[in-house]
Amino acid sequence: MREAYKQEEPEWITTKPIIEDHWNACLQMLEGHSDGVMSVTFSHDSKLLASASYDKTVRIWNAGTGSLQQTLEGHDSAVMSVTFSHDSKLLASASDKTVRIWDAGTGFLQQTLEGHGSAVMSVTFSHDSKLLASASDKTVRIWDAGTGFLQQTLEGHGSAVMSVTFSHDSKLLTSASLDKTVRIWDVGTGFLQQTLEGHSIGVMSVTFSHDSKLLASASDDKTVRIWDVGTGFLQQTLEGHSIGVMSVTFSHDSKLLASASYDKTVRTWDVGIGFLQQTLEGHSDEVMSVAFSHDSKLLASASYDKTVRIWDVGTGFLQQTLEGHSDGVMSVAFSHDSKLLASASYDETVRIWDVSTSFCHQIVTVNTVITSLSFDSIDSNLLTNVGSCKVYRTELSTTSEYSQEGGSDGDRQRLSISGPWVTWNKQNLLWLPPDYRATMFDISPLGSIVAGGCESGKVFIIGFSPVILYNSLGQL
Repeated sequence: MREAYKQEEPEWITTKPIIEDHWNACLQMLEGHSDGVMSVTFSHDSKLLASASYDKTVRIWNAGTGSLQQTLEGHDSAVMSVTFSHDSKLLASASDKTVRIWDAGTGFLQQTLEGHGSAVMSVTFSHDSKLLASASDKTVRIWDAGTGFLQQTLEGHGSAVMSVTFSHDSKLLTSASLDKTVRIWDVGTGFLQQTLEGHSIGVMSVTFSHDSKLLASASDDKTVRIWDVGTGFLQQTLEGHSIGVMSVTFSHDSKLLASASYDKTVRTWDVGIGFLQQTLEGHSDEVMSVAFSHDSKLLASASYDKTVRIWDVGTGFLQQTLEGHSDGVMSVAFSHDSKLLASASYDETVRIWDVSTSFCHQIVTVNTVITSLSFDSIDSNLLTNVGSCKVYRTELSTTSEYSQEGGSDGDRQRLSISGPWVTWNKQNLLWLPPDYRATMFDISPLGSIVAGGCESGKVFIIGFSPVILYNSLGQL
């Protein structure tokens, strides 16, 4: 039957399944898991897909053809998390009390990392893909990703570790805990360089400056503290917020620091002397995130009041109030040329704005809450925790054609999954049979492949041509 209707196949479907003996409406089905799929993720080069399941296995699929490349077995309980290294050569899986590192190309188990005393819920690679950090209970462990050698067991925190982050040069790791302390560790030796004490309540967030010389910590005690990474010396205690501080970020030249608070304000500080430069007021609800433009001239703030505000860093003047989100805004990010701003909201959309005019050029519906947001190095794609989407910069010359309330339909060329449908620009595009309704899904970093994990234990991959979809269906 499929052969009879072969000429009716839409030209915008690029990844197709092997034709089965019996007709099935699913275009691509990845079968093999015997229990629910917990997580699916693409490699950074978009060539592979990994799925983690309650059946205790990880499976690696060819994202282009849908063929099963490897079945990774060995975990004793459900696999909760999988992540690829940034060079896409390794895969790490977290389950039970272990982390396993696999060769993504061959499926060979390189290392079984044991030592945690309770379940490992999360793993992360360093920026150079050489190291792996895993967090569990009150400890952090650093592993050599190539050999599986445990470099360090970082112990000392008296309560749960809330945040861990590598420095930009991958030489240091910092951990923030509810025990009110921040610890700085030498990644190579595991040596505890500094225990930073002074906060009176648990530390919620830590961040390195871009030159990796300074560290800022934000706490529910209403303060931000700036520390010298090399010496552990407390350089500044920044006071002024009336409620706990949620987020801190350094400017890209490492000269300024911005803090966002539950008190509805943003404050900018001179890092060198701790001087309060500006108190930015105007939000009507908690401020959740702040981001500097790459030229350090502008600051964006995201709030539960459903708006994003853009401020002049030097004067504190409010340049733009960006409205359109229907729920609180969680995250903001500038493009590298500082001309675009992306915002992610609880309304499950990402919006891309022109910084100078405040016009919204694109709306991307993601059907989930975005927790991380950034532009790639050439500002052509917006990277999120559920995949990436193309930024149509050619449309910036026609800003008058788009409204601030969300732009035209032709501006939203994005794939997604909504209930039983694969959608394009919020329009139903491809119906999914009941057995293939995704409980979670991922969009490849190139924005052209949809992968879904189903409660039935099946995984499907469908490839599309965004160019053909845009040309033929973009005006739906």
